Order: sequence, then structure tokens, then C-alpha cells
Amino acid sequence: MTERREDDRVAAPLLQIEGVTKAYPGVVANDGVDLSVRPGEIHALLGENGAGKSTLVKMIFGLVAPDSGTMRIDGARHAPASPQAARAAGIGMVFQHFSLFEALDVAENVALGMSDPPPRRALARRIAEVSRAYGLPLDPGRIVGDLSAGERQRIEIVRALLGRPRLLIMDEPTSVLTPREVEILFATLRQLRAEGVAILYISHKLEEIRALCDRATILRGGRVVATSTPALDSAARLAELMVGHRLEAPARAGTAQEAVALELDRLSLPPAHAFGTALHDISLTLHRGEVLGIGGVAGNGQDELLAALSGERLAPRGSVTLDGADVSRRGPAARRRLGLSVAPEERLGHAAAPDMSLTENALVTAAAGQRLTRWGFVDWRATRAFAARVIERFDVRTRGPGTAAGALSGGNLQKYVIGREIAQAPRVLAVNQPTWGVDAAAAARIRQSLLDLAAEGAGVIVISQDLDELMELSDRFAALNGGRLSPFRPAPGLSMEEIGLMLGGADEREAARAS
Repeated sequence: MTERREDDRVAAPLLQIEGVTKAYPGVVANDGVDLSVRPGEIHALLGENGAGKSTLVKMIFGLVAPDSGTMRIDGARHAPASPQAARAAGIGMVFQHFSLFEALDVAENVALGMSDPPPRRALARRIAEVSRAYGLPLDPGRIVGDLSAGERQRIEIVRALLGRPRLLIMDEPTSVLTPREVEILFATLRQLRAEGVAILYISHKLEEIRALCDRATILRGGRVVATSTPALDSAARLAELMVGHRLEAPARAGTAQEAVALELDRLSLPPAHAFGTALHDISLTLHRGEVLGIGGVAGNGQDELLAALSGERLAPRGSVTLDGADVSRRGPAARRRLGLSVAPEERLGHAAAPDMSLTENALVTAAAGQRLTRWGFVDWRATRAFAARVIERFDVRTRGPGTAAGALSGGNLQKYVIGREIAQAPRVLAVNQPTWGVDAAAAARIRQSLLDLAAEGAGVIVISQDLDELMELSDRFAALNGGRLSPFRPAPGLSMEEIGLMLGGADEREAARAS
């Protein structure tokens, strides 16, 4: 390891960026950015949401063009007019959001991402060879809808590797992976590094950065503010460099009460589509002032549970009781009027309409609770004021309430969506992946806001794949596995081994045998 790093110190950069600037109306996304990435190096790109990371990698990958500055690959000018040109230059990119068709198989999805795919049989053979060589086994004939989140990510990685990239860009690659899948991914990235591939790695998980990355470039406000050797810096120090000040850990200010805020009794729900998950006899009791944490590997019923809570889907069996009132047959609007708010995992298209402004998106969920309509007419002044309060309180980086939701970075939209629900002071709030894709400062702010909401007497349900987050927030913890919910256990004192057994369904099986 030491010899490799000594060699890296004298190696010429594969990617060299000098003075790159990119501005949009009202904001400078990148301001004179310098960056170099060497062959055989895993280089972290760190920064708050809105710091300019996405814009920078989009320029490298040919999705946007810089206003000024230069980019070079192996010393030759790099100015790709499209992703196809970037791939031809030896650059691959694995995006945070998968672009896969669930009804097609693995090979068909890979072929759709290629400009000139080989015959089906040859492509399937090549997929199997590459996936096996890099410890990412894939069956080319498997239907994507039947795959886990980790397996779907393998498709994106293998598709990029088929192009034999010299530089691989990874954007939040572990956000939906289990700890075991993260280990597999890291082994693959280290193998690529040993083969001389350069990797530009974007993540908000700072302990992962410290374990994996050789160097880091840190952006703040579109400018490079520091470079670092992550293994020699603490996660707290990296976070401080990103945000410009010291971060405080979220603090709990209240305790659970005896009063019940929400109760589910043997709730069952069939899958919404061929690749969905059925819910089986889900029961839980949420008290006022309590935070219930629900963990689970992606695809085990998280989306279905939130849909059943919100009223988007009415369960044919079981009941939902809110503040003592049976709301089992009531839809989302009626449940919201009674004080139940939800924030789903999918930001664009579900939690927010991309072509609508932030003001209009505020109206969608806050109209009744914030009295944004009068006699059937929208009070746009009050609606804009509410949206502006959310933007200010949760530090959403945007030009203002009139900005379209789709124009925000993923992390900033996440802050807005979660903030919009918290700002309504609901009696019960259920959130799925509340800090997905947000920076350390924003994650701390969201978590503190959830704890503050519980301290004010609300009941809070947090569904997340981030186990550290769940242990930090939860009073009690349960796991979803195959649409079944384990018994809840006190979160303080739970070991990772116990949590792993719960995620694997061991607790639920024990409960079934006992009954």
C-alpha cells in the first residue's frame, strides 16, 4: 500500500482540471476549480449540497460545457460535447439514480446504454465475464424487477466497465446498499485501482471516504477550499472543511409519552405491481414524543408501508388508527387534515413535481394545514411565504420559492421536501430515507428537526437504510423483511449483530414460532 501511494505522488495526472468556471442565472456553480486525479487513485470529491460537485462531474462527462477553464485527459484537451464523447475518451459514470427498465432483463438494459451493442449472446457472455472478474456476479437473463438495489447497481457498474474506462465517476454509490454490498463494492473499486483505473468518488458518508479514498478535494460555494488525505483526517474534520464550521451532534430533548398517536393493527396489503412487495400483518404502536426506527434492505416493503400510512393505498385487511380515530378508509387528504404527514423516498415525481415551483409544491401538501386556500382560492402570498420559511429554515440552496423543484440538486430538494413536512408541525410524521443524498450539515439539521418535532409531542416514524441514523434517532427499532415487520426493541444498546439478525428476518421468525 505504501509503495503504491509513493508511486502516485510522482505519477502524471490522468485528469487535470484548471480554472474551470460554470455559471447559471443567479448562481456560480463552479468558480475557478482546479482538480487532478491520478491513475490508480480513488479521489473523493466532497462538499455540501449545492457546492458544485454535480456540475463539475457533468462537465467531465459531457452533459454540460464549462464557461471557461480547461480540462485534460492524459495531457490532451478534454471538451466532450456529449456523454458518448466522454466514453470515447475513456470516462465512465455510475449515477446515483439508476436508469433501468424493470420489465427488461440485465442484458437488454446493458444494451440500451450502448451506442453499438454486440449480438445478444456475445453481450451476455461479456457481461458474465466482466461481472465475475470484478466480484459483481450478474445473470444476464435475470429480470431487473426481481433484483435487489445492490444487484441493480452492479448492472450500472458493469455497463460502465464494458467500456474499459480509464476514469470511473461514482456518484453516491452506497446510498441504497447493505453493509455487505458496500464491502463487495469497495473490493471491486480497490481492484480497479490496482489495475490503474482512476476513480472520482462522490459521497456524503465520511467514514467510507476515510476507509476508501487516497485523496480528497473539498468544494464549498463552488470553489476548492481544501485538499486532504482522508485517512489522516477525522470525519468531523472533513465535515468542518465542507461546511466551514464545527458540527454539533443532534441532541434529544424529550421522552415518549403514554398517549398513543398512531396504531396499525395487522395491516396487510398486496403488491402494487409485479415487482412490488406485499405487506403481511403489520402491527405497531407509536406514542406521542416517540421516534420509531424501521430498517431494512431496499425492496422489503418500505414504499408499500409508507403508502399504507399516507392513505395512497388503502389496505384491504387491518386498521390504521390516528389519535383514536379509525382512518383506515380515508385517503391522503383526509389523513393530512387530521395531522398525519409523510415524506416518501422518491423525491422527484412522488414527493415533488419537478416542473412545478417550490411554492406550488408547498401548496400540494400544506394547503389545509397551513390555511393556504380561502373560499376555494389559493392564497399565493401565504403560500410563497410558507415556502420561503422552509427554504430559510432548512438552508435550501436555491434562488427562491419560484424555482422549479427539478432545478434543485438532489440534496437540496431532499432538504425542501423533509422541511416542508416538518414545518407543518404534524401530529404524526412518517419519513422514508430522510437524509438520502444530503451533506453532513444538512443531515444533522434534518435529524435534529425530527428529534425536536418528537420533543414537541409528535410521533415520528423514520424508515431508513442508514443504520447509524436509525440508532441515533430511534427510541425503538424494528426491521422489515419480505413485507413483515419484526417486533420492536429498544434501540439503545442494540448491537450490529442483533440488528443484522433482525434485518435477516430472525426476530420475525421467532415471533411466528412463539405465536
